[in-house]
Amino acid sequence: MMRYFVSLFTDMSDMRRRYALRLAGRFAVLVITVLFCILDPAQFEVLHGWNFFRRFSWLHVLWGIWVIDMAAQILPLRTRISLGSQKMWHMRFRPIREMFNERGKLVAEGVAKLKKHIVDTTRSALWVLIVWTGLVAVIGALAFAGVMTDVALFVTAVVFYVCDLICVLIWCPFRLIMRNRCCTTCRIFNWDHLMMFSPFFFTSGFFCLSLLVISILAWLAWEIAILLHPERFWEGANAALTCASCTDKLCTQYCRKLRK
Repeated sequence: MMRYFVSLFTDMSDMRRRYALRLAGRFAVLVITVLFCILDPAQFEVLHGWNFFRRFSWLHVLWGIWVIDMAAQILPLRTRISLGSQKMWHMRFRPIREMFNERGKLVAEGVAKLKKHIVDTTRSALWVLIVWTGLVAVIGALAFAGVMTDVALFVTAVVFYVCDLICVLIWCPFRLIMRNRCCTTCRIFNWDHLMMFSPFFFTSGFFCLSLLVISILAWLAWEIAILLHPERFWEGANAALTCASCTDKLCTQYCRKLRK
C-alpha cells in the first residue's frame, strides 16, 4: 500500500506534487489551529484589535504566508505558480494564430465566440457569488448572534483554506456551476483568498481585516484583467489554456489523458 502511494506521488507533475505538499501543509495548519483552540486559546488574542503589534505568535507566521500567497497572485511570475492563476498576464498568453488578424485583433468569428464565452462565464461566476454570499450571510448571522466568536471565524477561514486545495486536487463543487473543463480555464480561480477570508467581514482586528483588504485587492486585479483582456482567459484564443499545451497537469481527476 505504501509503495502504491509513493508511486502515485512520484508520477505526479511537478506542479501537482507541489500543490499536494501544500495541501498537506494546510491540513497541518488546521490541526495546529484546533489544538491551540483546545490547549492554549490565549494564542488567539492577536486577532483582537491592535494586538497584532503587541506580541508575536505563530499566527504572525501564518499571516505572512497568506500575504505572500496573495502577492504571488498579483505579481507576474513565471514559475511555481499555476497557469490557472497567472493567465491574467500577457507573458502567459499564447494567441491562436488563426483567431487573430495581422494587427493582432480577433477576427469576426473570434469576437462572436469570445462574447458568448464572456456572457456564459460571467453568468456562472455570478451564480457562484450568489451561493457563496448566502453561505457568508449565514456565517454573519451566527456572528451577530454571538454564536461565532472571532476565533470561530478564524477557524472557519482555515477550514476554507484547506478546502481551497481540495477543490483543485480532488473535487470542486463550483465546477458544477462553472462547467469549466479544469482549473486552468476556471473563471474564478483567483477568487480563492477572498472566499477564504470572507468570514473576516465580521471581525474587527487588524490581523483579519488586513488579510481581507489584501484579498479584495487581489480579486479586483483579477476582475480588472478579465475586463481588459478577456481573450487571455479563453482557451479559444489562448493556446496556453488547451489540454495539448498543459504543463501543470493539476486537474488530472477530470482529464484522463493527462494521467499518462
